[in-house]
Amino acid sequence: MINWSVTFLIIALIAAVLGFSGIAGTAVNIAWILFVVGLVLSIIFFITGRRVP
Repeated sequence: MINWSVTFLIIALIAAVLGFSGIAGTAVNIAWILFVVGLVLSIIFFITGRRVP
C-alpha cells in the first residue's frame, strides 16, 4: 500500500508540474487514502503479530 501511495504521489507531482491540476489533486487524494490504509494495516498487523509474506 505504501508503494502505491508513493507511486500516486509521484504521478501527482508530475501532473502538477505539467499543469494538470485536476489529475494532480485526484492523485494526491488517492495517495493520501492509500497511505492511511497502509499505515492502519501496518499498525494492526504489528499489534496482532501477523506477518505479511
